[in-house]
Formats: sequence, C-alpha cells, structure tokens
Amino acid sequence: MGGNRVNNLIGWVMNKVWLWAAVFSSVLLWSAINPKDYLTWFLEVVPALIAAAVMLATRRSFPLTPLVAVLILLHCIILMVGGHYTYAEVPLFDRLGEAFGWQRNNYDKLGHFAQGFVPAMVAREILIRKRVISTSSWRNFLIVSFCLGFSAFYELIEWWVALLSREAAESFLGTQGYAWDTQSDMAWALGGAIIALILLGRLHDRQLNPVGPAR
Repeated sequence: MGGNRVNNLIGWVMNKVWLWAAVFSSVLLWSAINPKDYLTWFLEVVPALIAAAVMLATRRSFPLTPLVAVLILLHCIILMVGGHYTYAEVPLFDRLGEAFGWQRNNYDKLGHFAQGFVPAMVAREILIRKRVISTSSWRNFLIVSFCLGFSAFYELIEWWVALLSREAAESFLGTQGYAWDTQSDMAWALGGAIIALILLGRLHDRQLNPVGPAR
C-alpha cells in the first residue's frame, strides 16, 4: 500500500512536466546568483545541464519512468547547491558537523553517494528497456561496475581540473585536507549504487511495466 502511494505521488509529479522544469530552473537560477566562485559553479552544474538537455532531447523517443526522472532532478539539485556554496562550505552541513562532531563538511559525501545512487537507476532503466541483459544478477553486477567506473572517471576529471586551474582546484576537489578523500568518494558512490538497486528495484519494476521497452 505504501509503495503504491509513493508510486502515485511520483507519477503525479512527473505528469506535470512544467513542475520538473520549474523546480530545475528555479534552483539553477538561485545557484547562479553570487556563488562562491563562478568557475567552480560552472564545473559543478555542467552535469546537471547535460542531464536536462539529454532528457529534453529524448523525451519522446525514450521517456523516463517517473521514479528515475525525479531522482535525476534531486541529483541536479545536489549539484547546483554544491556549485553555489562549493561542496566544502554548504551551511547546513556545517551545522550538522557541529552537531555530530565531524571534522569536515560532508556535503561532498552526499554528492558522491548520489553519484552512485542515481546513475544506478538510470543504467537499470536503459539496460532493462533496451533488453541488453536478461539476467538480473549479471545486470546488477554490470550496473555497480559502471557506477564505480564512472566515479573513478569523475575523480580523474577533478585531478585534470586541479592541474589546469590551481585557483579552482581546492573548491572543486573539496578534499578539505582528507588524505583518503578520493577513495572514500568512490566508496560512497559504490554504496549508493548497491543501496539503490536493493531499495528501489521493485518500485522501478512496477513503473517499467506500463512503459515497456524502448522504441
């Protein structure tokens, strides 16, 4: 019963395409007003802009399930908030750090968790609807491997940015002096991917049935 309510709520939200676009545009506009650093802001929000552009271009040929579309929107919001403040200085996580005794601002860990959680569901939708792999165990293995590989590639991008622009390096990398930041980022993405497949698989399947395979 609870799963059906969530399914219906997500479906209602995504049937209002204008609502998705309005939320995305509003947060994007807010994030662009006086960010900490415009180069860092641009680097952080580019993936969100690419995701929105791809969804727009494929809205008829490959319309996403409501669940995946909402997850993409949430991920975009995480990126845009991080772009506005930089991942090391998000105020809410500063306050959480004081409350829980953290040694650093952990907003970047939320971002990397989402970096595994959301792409896992996007990959799941594509693989199922394109009928790439019929066996669920092999499909899940491939999805988790993809998400871990994507996370590793993103760490390489952060390294390249640091080499090209020393001014934006610290804000974009967000290591905050943590020696194992790269490894922990990948671990959070790996955990996000696994948790997404475990928690959302059945709900996703219910939404996939009416959609059917991709044309």
